[in-house]
Amino acid sequence: MKKILPVILILVLLVISASIVIGVKRTKVVDWEESFDEKSNKPYGVSVLYKELPKLFKGYKVRTVYHQPSSYLSANSEGGYGEHVAKGSYILIGNSDYLEDDSIDELLSFVDAGNTLFLSDYYFPQKIHDTLNVSVKYIENEKDSISFLSLKHVNIADITLDRNVSDQYFSEFDATNHSVLGHSKIDYKHPNFLQVPFGEGTIFLHLEPKIFTNYHLLKEDRYQYIEGALSYLPDNDVYFDSYTKIQTGYDGDVEKESNLGWFLEQLSFKWAWYTAIVFGILFMIFNAKRRQRIIKIVKPLQNTTVAFVKTVSNLYFDTKDHKNLIDKKITYFLEKIRHDLNLNTDVLDDQFTEKLAAKTGKKLKDIKKLINYINLMRSKNEFFEENLIQLNRHIEAFYTK
Repeated sequence: MKKILPVILILVLLVISASIVIGVKRTKVVDWEESFDEKSNKPYGVSVLYKELPKLFKGYKVRTVYHQPSSYLSANSEGGYGEHVAKGSYILIGNSDYLEDDSIDELLSFVDAGNTLFLSDYYFPQKIHDTLNVSVKYIENEKDSISFLSLKHVNIADITLDRNVSDQYFSEFDATNHSVLGHSKIDYKHPNFLQVPFGEGTIFLHLEPKIFTNYHLLKEDRYQYIEGALSYLPDNDVYFDSYTKIQTGYDGDVEKESNLGWFLEQLSFKWAWYTAIVFGILFMIFNAKRRQRIIKIVKPLQNTTVAFVKTVSNLYFDTKDHKNLIDKKITYFLEKIRHDLNLNTDVLDDQFTEKLAAKTGKKLKDIKKLINYINLMRSKNEFFEENLIQLNRHIEAFYTK
């Protein structure tokens, strides 16, 4: 035994050393996917901006909207059942394609009542374009990935924007009523930031959401552009549209808070809760020593199917094998389509999409989003957690809507 012990120790040290060397040499893959997620610390998340909003709008309430604007703004309007009347500035960075007609109508009503809407995205829903009479085109960056951003009426130098393959710009707008607040430039300037009066309020349309992400906010002096762009907004309460949406109607406060939050605000419940905790601690202290020997409890055999599923899912999660999970979700979904609807899933083209929409009674545009995303996942070689989350959202929406 004494001779074997040194060998075991040497083997353990070799394994630890090899693990350290492999870990140091491994090249970390950076996820450049543009999520615009306020909780994401990745380059194209917006967690830094999200944390800085209370400083930019000091003295005003910053609320995070996790619900659809159609349900949240309606509930918190005059005569609604929300906890306050929504007034101020509504900010949405990227991901505006989730907005449907009822949410757009509610946002326009919100602005018409004298409030402000700030939208920054490459393109907006068609109803926004039609209502505000604006058109968007893009110009490719054929020389390099560098372009420049500038603001009018703000005393800052032009901001350099790297990793930019193209610039979106407003090709058509009402020059009489719409004011140009900023430009993008590759070879020459194009308007990319508009102020649009609407009813009693104002809509700001911005076409470069990447500038608000962590990567650009923390690089050089680009934060000055972000401060300048948001300085056009009035000093008022802010509603920040969350990347993570709750796909149910609004039935409570906009913030995600502790389940005990309401109870602790009630004096009687508060003291009852604290009293229960104190007596619970005293009970454990005085019953630390058992009066009799512990009786062994023989548990009956249990159904371990759920535990097995949890174990397998945790294995995939711990290994970060997103590709395997994505492949299995797509395979299972297509197999269910073949079995339930008797459709051939060998070719996922427009003809298949139309047949699927006709058989399920779903909206064609929702089916197209799902099938296009499945085809995108099949063509990719590198996958991230956001890809798996987005695929799951599309499939869940297919079964729930």
